[in-house]
Amino acid sequence: LDFTQTAEQLGKPQGQDLASGNLTAPVIFALRRSPELESIIQSEFTENDALQQALELVNSAGGIQAARDLAEAEADLARRALTCVRDCPAKRSLELMVDYVLDRIH
Repeated sequence: LDFTQTAEQLGKPQGQDLASGNLTAPVIFALRRSPELESIIQSEFTENDALQQALELVNSAGGIQAARDLAEAEADLARRALTCVRDCPAKRSLELMVDYVLDRIH
């Protein structure tokens, strides 16, 4: 969310997690492909526009898509785990929760 939504939607500045040192899934995936991103993070965003550059690198290095793919895979696992539960309001709530989480990241 920190990479795909506006500050208004997030209720905080975009990239705040990264700026605070919280390496979320998109960053971890992007680090595999971008040595430049690692340098920016290690410098603790001291250069002008370093955070914006890092956000762009996370996207261009495929970090956001890889995180989405992971979320989809985990959602599929969750849905499959629910197949053994009889149909009831609680099951439907859990299914809706999976859908809600995926809708937030897309």
